[in-house]
Amino acid sequence: MADDGNGGSSTGIVAVLVIFVIVIVIVLAVFAWKSGLFGGRKTQINVNVAVPQSSPQRQPAPQSSP
Repeated sequence: MADDGNGGSSTGIVAVLVIFVIVIVIVLAVFAWKSGLFGGRKTQINVNVAVPQSSPQRQPAPQSSP
């Protein structure tokens, strides 16, 4: 005998509930990542570059022409 379609509606409800649960889990994961629970804001990159300091160069004294 052919199915009269009574089981099809429960499958649709389950599919909608599964999609709803997946969306809730994604929203909670994004919120937890933004709040730093998973270390989302702890990534720091140090870009300080130290330039070696050389000893100051002395300028030669100006010479007067004779």
